[in-house]
Amino acid sequence: MKILIAPILLVLSFSFFSEQRTSTSHIEKIVLGSGCFWGAEKGYEALDGVIDAVSGYADGEGVKPTYREITKFSNKFNPRNHAEVVEVTYNKNLITLEELIIHYFESHDPTQLNRQGNDIGTQYRSIVLYTNNSQKNLIVELISEYQDLMSQEGYGPITTSVKPLKEFYKAENYHQDYIKKNPNGYCPDHSTGVRFARESSENQIDNSALKVGKRIVVIEPDGFCPYCEKFRTDVSNQYAGNITLSYRTASNLQGLEIKTPTWATPTILFLEDGVEVFGHQGYLSSKEFYQALGAFKLGNSEAYRVAFNDGTDARFCKEYEIFKDTPDGVFIDKLSGAPLFDTRYRFNSGTGWLSFTRPVEGSVYRRADNSYGMRRIEIRSVSSDIHLGHVFPDGPNGLPRYCINATVLEFKTREDFNKTIKKESV
Repeated sequence: MKILIAPILLVLSFSFFSEQRTSTSHIEKIVLGSGCFWGAEKGYEALDGVIDAVSGYADGEGVKPTYREITKFSNKFNPRNHAEVVEVTYNKNLITLEELIIHYFESHDPTQLNRQGNDIGTQYRSIVLYTNNSQKNLIVELISEYQDLMSQEGYGPITTSVKPLKEFYKAENYHQDYIKKNPNGYCPDHSTGVRFARESSENQIDNSALKVGKRIVVIEPDGFCPYCEKFRTDVSNQYAGNITLSYRTASNLQGLEIKTPTWATPTILFLEDGVEVFGHQGYLSSKEFYQALGAFKLGNSEAYRVAFNDGTDARFCKEYEIFKDTPDGVFIDKLSGAPLFDTRYRFNSGTGWLSFTRPVEGSVYRRADNSYGMRRIEIRSVSSDIHLGHVFPDGPNGLPRYCINATVLEFKTREDFNKTIKKESV
């Protein structure tokens, strides 16, 4: 029996390990460097078939693999410095190496030597570290193909190094999932817009509408960007102002005169007749967005002074005279487009300022105002946080009097306002 058991166990053991090796052979790793690893890591994690993406350091010699050491000025141009890289573990049955490498090249500028955008130094070099020769052969083929495409678009030689992986060092914990942990920032996007799969001219975006009047453009990447999603959730999904807000990728800004670098997403651009007036790289809170929009839309005007410097309209100002007898409708926030006051609750107070007995529910908030030696209750817009006026207890029939500056309002008839609501709900 003992003589028989040993061979049987040996066969079972071999069969088990053979099956285990076969069952895990579809899992591979590759290490990719394309500049700062924060955004790159997030980009790989968003790909179907990627099991894990870990930020780290590789391809250095004589330099300690820590963030503090590789970013020292003495190592900035050290060719033996480690590179910031991402170790990507992927399931070959769900995502091919070709798909992964195509994403890698299309998500950065491989023609930049020892840099990506404003990040300069050998730690930001473009590098691929393969774990087997089949990976190497495919990568070399794809570089040759991509070089042809890049050259057609006027780019220089690809500088990406292709080497066997010697050792990967995991970066400090605070670098892992950095973008997820820091919600108020931007996702770096250094992509050139050059694609392996060329888009037909039928799919090119028409920017002619962005070249007429004032426009807002939000630049987002082709892939997932948490800061872009946060900006949509916090700001743009609620925005209903009359300056059109559009979305573009950095590679679809043809015909527009842009000054702000577009490698950070989101980047918010304020254009007039297709020319950038000013822009901002990275996430903007609602308050910051409306401050920028206020400067863009209102300029050096009375409305801006009222909205952002807590000013007050002159009595019986031009806008008051226009709005005091408007037909049935709704007064909206001049910047956000949110409804603030309804003509059903307007009355003539004789003060020279628009007066209402109540606001649209949830549209304004109150805060104490003790300026100029007075004790008043200020009214501000919930959506844009601009100053609207004050509320007093001397309205008709014991109701409040909301004393509101006309210069920070716009008006829509009931019919037009209802059309807007219907359109937004579709």
